Amino acid sequence: MAIFARVVDEGSFRGAAKSIGLAPSRISETVTDLENFLGVTLLYRTTRKIALTNEGRVFYGRAVEMIRSAETGLNELNTLSVEPVGALRVSVPAFMSSSALLTAMGKFARTHPHVALTLSFTDRPVDLIDDGFDLNIRVGWLDDSSMMSRKLGEIGRALVSGAGYAASRPKPKHPDELEDWDWISYAQRSDTIEFVSSNEKIARVAGKSQIQVDNVDALHHLTQQNLGITVLPHYLAERGLKLGNFVELLPDWKLRPLGIYAVWPDQSRRENLTVHFVRFLAATYQS
Repeated sequence: MAIFARVVDEGSFRGAAKSIGLAPSRISETVTDLENFLGVTLLYRTTRKIALTNEGRVFYGRAVEMIRSAETGLNELNTLSVEPVGALRVSVPAFMSSSALLTAMGKFARTHPHVALTLSFTDRPVDLIDDGFDLNIRVGWLDDSSMMSRKLGEIGRALVSGAGYAASRPKPKHPDELEDWDWISYAQRSDTIEFVSSNEKIARVAGKSQIQVDNVDALHHLTQQNLGITVLPHYLAERGLKLGNFVELLPDWKLRPLGIYAVWPDQSRRENLTVHFVRFLAATYQS
């Protein structure tokens, strides 16, 4: 019943298989077995999509009630049990796929072997409810007051360029001098970059860019190819700096760090497990 409900939620057998971690053929067989057991057809199937039959529509509502009841029971057990159990779907920015935060999540998995974590990595904003996540890690922005949130830490940033590109330009002394440099821009970030000097003076630069990407790893790679300057998280910039592939520009001018937040629905279906996970990350993660 739970697999049938997931097929409906995802809109396809393949989508359900991907979210659950089973083969599409196994998902299809399970729904067929359920239909044979009930003696009714629950889904109309075509090569492009599925649709609920009248019987399927009625049965889906009951299946959802069953799943919610089971999850409520797991929540209640988690409050009484020393060892958390259950499953969490978590959305994480793709550029944090090799960060200390992911290390903390791995430590949680080792510490709590009865909790199944599904981690989805994307640099694009996701919708917790519509996309079916229990928790979202957001960096630098919070715009939904209806959600619960907790700050986990901050991530420092550095302005860098490829060593070859930096060598082709006069060494800058002020952010204003970067206006005519080539920038590699990041789609999820404002084009205007704010710098703060040691005496708290603020300067803003809106650099011109030939290339825009929506992935921070792509920023790292293209900067290494001497195509321009960009802003990277410290832990990514340090890789190139240590190897001599990058040059940090204007080190006396700082970029404000970005907050790292855990965000989850106010009425989470796995409230106790989610809160336990967030508390663990807050105590373990070292930004």
